[in-house]
Amino acid sequence: MKSCFGYVRVSTVKQGDGVSLEAQKEAILEYARRKNLTISEWWEERETAAKQGRPVFNRMVTILKQGKAKGLVTHKIDRSARNYHDWAIISDLADNGIEFHIATESFDFNTYGGRMAADFMAVVAANYVRNLKAEVRKGQLGQLKIGLLPWAAPVGYQNNGAAKAKTPDPVMAPRVKQAFELYASGTHSIRTLVTEMEKRGLRSHGGKPLNKSGIEKMLNNPFYCGIIRVRKTGETFKGAHKPIIRAALFERVQEIKSGKKVKKFTRHNHLYRGLFRCQHCERSLVGELHKGRVYYGTYIPN
Repeated sequence: MKSCFGYVRVSTVKQGDGVSLEAQKEAILEYARRKNLTISEWWEERETAAKQGRPVFNRMVTILKQGKAKGLVTHKIDRSARNYHDWAIISDLADNGIEFHIATESFDFNTYGGRMAADFMAVVAANYVRNLKAEVRKGQLGQLKIGLLPWAAPVGYQNNGAAKAKTPDPVMAPRVKQAFELYASGTHSIRTLVTEMEKRGLRSHGGKPLNKSGIEKMLNNPFYCGIIRVRKTGETFKGAHKPIIRAALFERVQEIKSGKKVKKFTRHNHLYRGLFRCQHCERSLVGELHKGRVYYGTYIPN
């Protein structure tokens, strides 16, 4: 019996928790029994294939090229490849003697006609994905035009289902506002704001404190003052949701981040704050915390 890999894929993690993977496996096993093949290893992918670079698929291809199996069995063509790049990889495997089997479609890769028919079906699958993406974008644009965010709510807001405006989270929204106000005061850098907001209980939707990247993303998002900005295109839309902060506060934060306003510095109530001066310039020594120790030096403004 020839040893083959079995490859199954679902488009989302949620779908992968259902019966689709098992149904694909059953069909592949039945096909393998009929063709006198053995499935030596299963490879499962639980994410969209509309984009190139599926990690499980790529690892499987690498191992196939090393000769660890004689062939590959998949449920349907659109489970193995839904873009031209991935189909070219599969075709290359077949050209190099690795058998490619489709459990529910009668394509014989060893014949000219079968190979051409499979190529045609791969084009159809890729076109389906392209059309699906266009329809999704169209639907998202429709929501944006009426002020609805078609994606997950940012920190401080609640999701309310499709075609409904996000609403401020009664617990986290006030903390988001505090973060903007603290940064706008000029008394915090991003680094110290991370620590401060962790103390104040600002959390992500998953219940974790925001890291530096999370805080920066939050401070850069105009959604909090009522504007929806599409990151990829830069387009903006007036949101139908209730703002957490005023536009003036958001603008001040952006000016401070860009250096157009006061120099950001951090105030700490260190033990010797205000007690010492430099004997050369007469400036007060400012304490700064680095790796758990406080170091004192002069602050020289730009």
